Amino acid sequence: MSNETNDTRTKILEAAVQVFAQKGYHETRVDDIVAESKTSKGSVYFYFPSKQDIFLGLIDTFSGLLESRLNDAIQKEAHGIQQMESALQVSLSLFSQYRTLAKIVLVQAVGLGTAFEARRREINDRFAKIIQARLERAVLDKSIPPLQADLAARAWVGALNEVVIHWIYTGEPDLESAIPALQIFLLRSIGVANGETQPAADDVSE
Repeated sequence: MSNETNDTRTKILEAAVQVFAQKGYHETRVDDIVAESKTSKGSVYFYFPSKQDIFLGLIDTFSGLLESRLNDAIQKEAHGIQQMESALQVSLSLFSQYRTLAKIVLVQAVGLGTAFEARRREINDRFAKIIQARLERAVLDKSIPPLQADLAARAWVGALNEVVIHWIYTGEPDLESAIPALQIFLLRSIGVANGETQPAADDVSE
């Protein structure tokens, strides 16, 4: 895909973020996105055959960015629990940086129909699997006690969704300043007391 192609597609998606955020999904028309992006209707339909495809494109963009940032953060840490701490910081910082896009993905996508719900659930599933893998690794390197990692991962996703959605609606709490308290709460939920997250001396490393 050429740079010009990427630029046009990105311009359309950036415009769509603004329009969907202002008008909501149902009130937005493709013509609104055409005008905001300063492209042509032909260009928009070339990349996105429908308004639904534009919206799904935004969801995919955000989930891809989140997954990429999480994987980058995880690769920088040696142990499972440190990987989880880093992933938490990166994910909340990303939501804070892209609040408008997060609103579209986490709030507007709810109740729009089967295609949107399926895509939203797919994001949650991918995020939960990343967390589950890190929790399983933390058990192996003895950073945390044995647990049902799949259930704990779902509970973490649910807690993070609630915190972020409340922030989207109210602006509170400030996500980045809330990271230390949220981190303590989540770590305690998996048996790590008082933020003591150093792996055991006989840990398992890659």
